[in-house]
Amino acid sequence: MFGDMMGMMNKLKETQEKVEATKERLKTVLVDEHSSDGLLKVTIAASREIKNISIADELLEDREQLEDYLVLTLNKAITKASEINENELAAVAKDGMPDIPGLDMFK
Repeated sequence: MFGDMMGMMNKLKETQEKVEATKERLKTVLVDEHSSDGLLKVTIAASREIKNISIADELLEDREQLEDYLVLTLNKAITKASEINENELAAVAKDGMPDIPGLDMFK
């Protein structure tokens, strides 16, 4: 009984370490998103940290258009980064869950 409990605790600790390592790795996974006409480019890490924004000179002349482009393009990039982040962390968590009878939430 206690051996199983210790094994489960060790597996949970191991999984927690893998989750933390995955979070660190996701800081280096980059997602590029462009506006439909290519005038704005956003690079964001899968950890949802904005890394770079490139703006074409012609967009700088129209503040309202630039703001619209930023909102749309950033939202698309954040959505993609979030999907990568959630999928990667869920995979690590699922893989590391101990087999506990009656607890099959990830299956």
